[in-house]
Amino acid sequence: MRDLELPGRSPVHAPNAMASTSHPLSTQAAIRILMAGGNAMDAAIAACAVQCVVEPGSTGIGGDNFCLYAPQGGAEIIAFNGSGKAPKAANAAWYRERGYTEIPRDVHAVTVPGAVDAWCRLHADHGKLPLAEVLAPAIGYARDGFPISSRVHRDFAAEFDLISAEQSTADAYLIDGAVPAIGARLALPELAATLQKIAENGRDGFYAGDVADDMVSYLQSKGGLHTAEDFAAVKGDYVTPISAEYRDMTVWECPPNGQGVIALLLMKAMSRIRADLGKGPITADRIHYEIEACRMAYRARNLYLADPAFADVPVEALLSDAYAQSIVDAIDPARAGDPPKDIALPKHKDTVYITVVDSDRNACSFINTLFYGFGSGLTAPKSGVLLQNRGMGFTLEDGHPNVIEGGKRPLHTIIPGMATKDGKAVLSFGVMGGHYQAMGQAQFMSRHFDYGLDIQESMDAPRFMPDPFNGEVEMEATVPDAIQQDLRARGHRLVKPRAPVGGSQAIEIDWQRNLLTAGSDPRKDGCAIGY
Repeated sequence: MRDLELPGRSPVHAPNAMASTSHPLSTQAAIRILMAGGNAMDAAIAACAVQCVVEPGSTGIGGDNFCLYAPQGGAEIIAFNGSGKAPKAANAAWYRERGYTEIPRDVHAVTVPGAVDAWCRLHADHGKLPLAEVLAPAIGYARDGFPISSRVHRDFAAEFDLISAEQSTADAYLIDGAVPAIGARLALPELAATLQKIAENGRDGFYAGDVADDMVSYLQSKGGLHTAEDFAAVKGDYVTPISAEYRDMTVWECPPNGQGVIALLLMKAMSRIRADLGKGPITADRIHYEIEACRMAYRARNLYLADPAFADVPVEALLSDAYAQSIVDAIDPARAGDPPKDIALPKHKDTVYITVVDSDRNACSFINTLFYGFGSGLTAPKSGVLLQNRGMGFTLEDGHPNVIEGGKRPLHTIIPGMATKDGKAVLSFGVMGGHYQAMGQAQFMSRHFDYGLDIQESMDAPRFMPDPFNGEVEMEATVPDAIQQDLRARGHRLVKPRAPVGGSQAIEIDWQRNLLTAGSDPRKDGCAIGY
């Protein structure tokens, strides 16, 4: 338990149901849906839709979605991949012929959004309430306006140049040409109308008709390769989740093209680092080992992860005990290793993560993304759809498994997590922050289960994230100076984070005591609420 005389927050406990998101209006929407008779899936979709309105720098309906779902809290985990694909006409040669050496953050980074298809499929298969009721809170905030919260204001300000560079985006998200002030009310009427069409017509309200026409014509006017056929063909997939044993639990992730396999690899590696290495998770020795393990695991990610429909991803080898042990054995306890010279990908960015557990113990681990803050910065003007830049997850390197191809999904960073024990779901969790997510999940799990920090303390603790290629380590200032000096002496190049390092939410299920316990990351504006 934390020192109650110091700033911070306690875990939230409730007997019946719980929701935890990165925005209070989103969490409240989830609770409203639960109390109206909806289940965890209804509530997660409702919360996500609200965040697509009130937290537009982090997520949107023009993005992608992944989900893990445990019906009635059982150990049979359902996984859904709602990530979009590159336009059919896209290929690496097209980019190289035009002088590109990497995917730029413009129209050519826009993959076809998969989120709305995922919401509609998951709702039809697992929801209870009508879709119109589930989307009503988001429609209301978009139509009537919502107040800009503190973290959201910071995210707007960080992307002001991007927002103001595109007229349709500036028209939607700036007030009199300026970033909305904290507490200012912003309405998004075009987005409200689009959400209403989805509420009435399901996926066809987005992938066909006026909304699809608006997105396609807008993208084509910017030189994009997107077609109406690309949008009409969007179809997410139920996939077989992957897992690994961690302590006395089984941890579940979505399979590639997501980086969940790397989160599992890091958990396996961290469980092989002595937990008594120092007096807690924030010691020079422990941090050094975690940084080095992360660098090696992310090197494997960037070499091997891709869309399994196009490449053979060695999931079994990556999750072998021998591979995890080889990572730990390769760490020099006294010195930072040299960063590898392999292909690099864009730095970690942001997204939103939502978790809900209902009174029947259905558990939903749900994540939605645009990738960078405000995605591509491109907003279809009539529909108000802000479009993602997930195509930057591809490479242009010939022969690489993650090279861009038509109809291919890029390497994806968003990874919902779930843990089971003795045939029941015991933890629904996730970490925001783009590329940080695999490292973040491993840090959260280690701090909670290896060191006994409670679910909230495990999120509050200082974070750090190494760049796998240039030797830099983004380290939060809350890591004590003496530890930072020790790490520098070992060869680590520590830098101040460009933004708060990720965010997280989690709900723990105690079946014996019929108790739900949740935490919500202080780096965001959100909260956990239960009843």
